Amino acid sequence: MHTKATAFHSRKSHSLSLFSYSSVAMANLFKSLQLLCLLFSLLTSLSHAQSCTSGNFPNNQIFSSCYDLPVLDSSIHWNYDPSSQLVQLAYRKTGVVPSTWISWAINPTTRGMVGSQALVAFQGTDGSMTVYTSPITSYQTQLQQGSLSFPVSDLSAMQENCDMIIFATIQLPGNTTMVNHVWQEGPVYGNVPGIHALSGANMQSFGSIDFLSRKTAATRGSGKSWDMKTVNVLVNTISWGTLMPIGVIIARYLKASNTGPAWFYLHVFCQCTAYAAGVFGRATDLILDYRSLGIQHTIHRYIGIALFVSATLQVLALFLRPKEEHKLRQIWNIYHHLIGYGTIILGVFNVFKGFDILKPQKKWKIIYILVISGLGIISVGLECIMTYVKSKPKKAVVHCQAPPNPQEEEA
Repeated sequence: MHTKATAFHSRKSHSLSLFSYSSVAMANLFKSLQLLCLLFSLLTSLSHAQSCTSGNFPNNQIFSSCYDLPVLDSSIHWNYDPSSQLVQLAYRKTGVVPSTWISWAINPTTRGMVGSQALVAFQGTDGSMTVYTSPITSYQTQLQQGSLSFPVSDLSAMQENCDMIIFATIQLPGNTTMVNHVWQEGPVYGNVPGIHALSGANMQSFGSIDFLSRKTAATRGSGKSWDMKTVNVLVNTISWGTLMPIGVIIARYLKASNTGPAWFYLHVFCQCTAYAAGVFGRATDLILDYRSLGIQHTIHRYIGIALFVSATLQVLALFLRPKEEHKLRQIWNIYHHLIGYGTIILGVFNVFKGFDILKPQKKWKIIYILVISGLGIISVGLECIMTYVKSKPKKAVVHCQAPPNPQEEEA
């Protein structure tokens, strides 16, 4: 008995020592990981801080000033001569993938793309660099070559590894050192520049820069515009993408469940509420079209117009609905169902187009997928139940006759 107790205590102390050793080892491991993370973050911050000044240029060119642009992995380097107001500059874009054009521009009149005077460069299909000036007069520009509103000289471009650089000397317009500038990138098809992306960093690549004081400012999209986009997607998702399908489910399945006229009023309530919200959503569409200054998502816009027209026709059709016994009622039913189902298909499709354009957090798209999938599962289940009930043979009704009256038989 004493031997067993001694063995037990020995095993227990051995387990405790192993546990203590493991705890110490884990603690040391966590400390090492924390130290590594600290060193990594320090090196990253130092690398980021030095990224602007560490760039090498051909012929040992040196620029006295530089600025890491906030988006599109780009930087601007320059030398400014106050006496002549000439700026010798280099615009560098890192991480350039094949078949990509880059551009840096000054907008002498306003902020943004239209009116900007651009320097454009890309590598052609033969491997040679193409660089030229392009005045931007509209959002439908194809970056055609043309003269700028201020003098440009020493224009050249080069690509080294994954970096593309535009060199130029410009005369600052308007006797000022503070300018609005725009930088951009996009695909090249053959030797023709294509349209750049219309979301994300490509819509945030503009700001202001003072070549004398070296002060810079990045201009982001206004919060009001973002809020309007959020309201637009939210309203249209609820109206066309949710309430409309619920209204159809009510009309198809509650009508067959002997609920009386309740199904009709619920159906009308859902559809009219969806239409009212859709009208508000259409108003936000028009506001966003005005604020976008020519940037339009054509497919999304045209589907939105088609939805609004078809929903309006559905509402008007309610006032023209023939009575049950009228000969045109069957035709009206076919029209009503076709327009209704078409509206739902277009509505759900356009909701997903809206998600792709706005690019909100993934959870919102996942939530809508779960909602619309749930409505689909409910519809399939109710359809199966309704089909089963209709396929069941009806029980024959037995009419019981009263037994004959003996008095009547005697009579």
